[in-house]
Amino acid sequence: MSEAGSVRYEDVDETMARTASRRYWEDEAAAYQKEHGAFLGDVDFCWCPEGLRESDARLLGDVYGKRVLEVGCGAAQCARWLTARGAQVVGVDLSAGQLAHGAALGRRTGIEVGLAQADATALPIASESVDLACSAFGAVPFVADSGAVMREVARVLRPGGRWVFSTNHPMIWCLPDEPDETGLRVIQSYFDRRAYLERDGGGQPSYVETHRTMGDRVREIVAAGLVLLDVVEPEWPADNTEIWGQWGPVRGYYVPSTAIFVTARPD
Repeated sequence: MSEAGSVRYEDVDETMARTASRRYWEDEAAAYQKEHGAFLGDVDFCWCPEGLRESDARLLGDVYGKRVLEVGCGAAQCARWLTARGAQVVGVDLSAGQLAHGAALGRRTGIEVGLAQADATALPIASESVDLACSAFGAVPFVADSGAVMREVARVLRPGGRWVFSTNHPMIWCLPDEPDETGLRVIQSYFDRRAYLERDGGGQPSYVETHRTMGDRVREIVAAGLVLLDVVEPEWPADNTEIWGQWGPVRGYYVPSTAIFVTARPD
C-alpha cells in the first residue's frame, strides 16, 4: 500500500487492471523476490503462503514428459521445479521485471525455461497445445475478467488436460489485511465485488486486486467448459511461522486464506 496514496473499492475494467498490475510488479519485483525468495525457493513449487508444496499435494499429477503452461509465473520458481521433473514448460507473466528475475534465476540454477511476457486474458499459445496449466497466485487475483483467463486456459488445454490455480480465498475479502487478531473482524461485505484499488499520490491506479465469491469462481470455471474436480483450502501448518502480508499463523488458525481450484478440460 502506498503511504502517499489512497485505498478504495471501485469497479475496474481490464485496461485499468492491466496497467496497475504491470506498473506494480515492475516496481516491486526486486523487493518481492528479496522478501519472499527464500520461502519460495529457487527451484520449488509453492502453492500459497501456507507453504503447501506440489511435491506433497500432487495436484498436477505426473508431469514427466508433459507440456505445461504456468500462467503468471513471476520469477518462474514453479516452472523450474516442473522442468527438473521432466516437464516441458513455458511460463508467461505480465511483468518484464518478474521475468528478468526468472531468467537470472534460470542461469544461476542451470534450469532455464521458456518465458514470455503476456496477458493471461490473451495467451500467445496455440489451442489444444498443452497438457497441464497451473498458476500459484499468478494473474487470477489481478485481472478484471478472470472468466476470460478460464476461457483462455480452456482453449490452450488439450482434451483431458488439467488446470490448477491458487488464489485468495473469497472468505478473506471480508477481513482487514492483518495477519493477527485484528484481522478477524468483518469490515467488508463478502458480496461487494468492487476491486480493491490503491492509487498513488497523483491519483493513478498503482495496485488492483479483484474479488470473486466462491460461487463466482465455480460459475466461471463451468462457463469455460471445464470440470471442477476439487477445491483445496490449505490449513495453516503449525511449523510455519512466516508472516506474509495478511497471511500468518494467528489468523490462519481460524480462517482459510487460500483456495486452490483443481479443474480439467473434459476428454
